[in-house]
Amino acid sequence: MPITKEQKTELITKYGKKPGDTGTPEVQIAVITAHINSLSPHLGGHGHDHHSRLGLLKLVGKRRRLLDYLMKKDITRYRKIIQELDIRK
Repeated sequence: MPITKEQKTELITKYGKKPGDTGTPEVQIAVITAHINSLSPHLGGHGHDHHSRLGLLKLVGKRRRLLDYLMKKDITRYRKIIQELDIRK
């Protein structure tokens, strides 16, 4: 199940620098993480849904690239976002 428009707007206001800011890496990472978290339970019950599995793997790779970029750009922002979103366990 994809994230709703309200959830996405809430993430943008929480992690964005100003209202409507969708370009910062923090916002993009937060939206992708929410999408990953909503898609993961679906794959638990539908193991043969390879199309959704491929989409999930692409999302994980995109989030990884954004995190790598943020780590190179500003390590404090990187540490803050992974702590807030609880990406690393």
